[in-house]
Amino acid sequence: MQKDIEITIAPEESGLDEQLIKKLAAALKLDASRIQGFKILKRSIDARSRKVIFRLQVKVFIDEEEKTEPFAINYQNVRDKKTVIIVGAGPAGLFAALQCIENGMKPVVLERGKDVKQRRRDLAMINKEGIVNTESNYCYGEGGAGTYSDGKLYTRSNKRGDINKVLQVFVQHGATDDILVDARPHIGTNKLPQIITSIRKTILEAGGEVNFDQKVTDLIISSGKIKGVVVNEEDTLLADAVILATGHSARDIYTLLHHKGILVEAKPFAMGVRIEHPQAIIDEAQYHCPVRSEFLPPAYYSLVEQVGSRGVFSFCMCPGGIIAPCATYENEIVVNGWSPSKRNNPFANSGTVVQVTLEDVPGDDPLRMMNFQAEIEKTAFELGGGNLVAPAQRMIDFVEDRISTDLPKNSYLPGTKSVMLKDALPDFIASSLKNALPLFGKKMKGYYTNEAILVGVESRSSSPVRIPRDRETFQHPQVAGLYPCAEGAGYAGGIVSAAIDGVNCANAILNFN
Repeated sequence: MQKDIEITIAPEESGLDEQLIKKLAAALKLDASRIQGFKILKRSIDARSRKVIFRLQVKVFIDEEEKTEPFAINYQNVRDKKTVIIVGAGPAGLFAALQCIENGMKPVVLERGKDVKQRRRDLAMINKEGIVNTESNYCYGEGGAGTYSDGKLYTRSNKRGDINKVLQVFVQHGATDDILVDARPHIGTNKLPQIITSIRKTILEAGGEVNFDQKVTDLIISSGKIKGVVVNEEDTLLADAVILATGHSARDIYTLLHHKGILVEAKPFAMGVRIEHPQAIIDEAQYHCPVRSEFLPPAYYSLVEQVGSRGVFSFCMCPGGIIAPCATYENEIVVNGWSPSKRNNPFANSGTVVQVTLEDVPGDDPLRMMNFQAEIEKTAFELGGGNLVAPAQRMIDFVEDRISTDLPKNSYLPGTKSVMLKDALPDFIASSLKNALPLFGKKMKGYYTNEAILVGVESRSSSPVRIPRDRETFQHPQVAGLYPCAEGAGYAGGIVSAAIDGVNCANAILNFN
């Protein structure tokens, strides 16, 4: 007999099977000897009261041995099958490729950047020398932005597709089983490269292709239908279906589409700063104790406030994390955050952003939001003084409009420069942040402090452009066979939702071609 049950357990008991069985037996009102096994289905931390607990959803095997059904997809050989071109090797592109193989189609993945191993050298140059390789950086390259931005797998995209399958595929390629049960699953930037390499190996062994240093510079369109792509301005590749999974930073793709008369639309997004605290401050606030227990992970937070008509909110929160320079062009500053798998760095950072509406950037140019974004990033670069040094300010100093006489130690490797950060931001963003941060401090004790540093600018929260597509066929309304996909097209927001969208596009090709 099997029963699903929810129990609570103290953090110090969470790793002890004997204690867990006792809890399960007591909750089920039966002798512990009858429990032959159990499987944790979901695990979350409940810190709402003074005593922090784990909440577990558990499948219990009573009077029968524990049964497990191993997950494994046996990918068929598609070497000689119909070709689908996939532009971009981020989570959307890679999962689209895997789904194409499942569906009996050959994926040809074209990635403008480098593989994960070579990409590391370019990231080192960004952090140590302030030199940006415009084709290989934190956003471009194998695995996309997700590879080096933490591997957070939390998503609300429950109705878009099979979240569990995406997680299982990650496990099949080297992720730990923990991501299947944790309420906020996380892989870690240090482990993602090996997993991405394993996914590439699966694609290649099934007869697909993954090609690096292959920048798509044109689309071949005839009579309203896609016929293929031009790579590096000279090579032509032909296919009747092209998945465009280029990510939210590929401004050249948006510009290409617009110049070819292919419909794109301006899209609202959000912009602000990345805020970093000592992790100990966040731990004390969330766990209600001066020192975090060794049995608890570094604490997480999520904050939101309405300031007038605008939402101000935290996102992409990185406990035990690092602030990273994520520019994709020279002479711009863009910051993001990531954590290693153990989340054991001394700082916690989070994007803290303000809604930017279409009315904030007047006009009818579909690329106006993108251009606005680029202008702010260039201003931040100029304020920092070059070499990817980021403009920064202590939190209370920012709110009270005074220059910080010094800056706290922080994780941003290229360095920070004390400035009036409002000079890097549009007035409506700066004023919204100034109003929201003290309110965040009322919601979370210790948050509003001059020990926190604001680093500018966090500007790539989502795409500032949408590439429209038909709801049923997933194809662009003007170009048959062109499938705009995931974050770069405005239809996803994170690793899992992007992966799901890649799967959906691959299935759409099977269904409508």
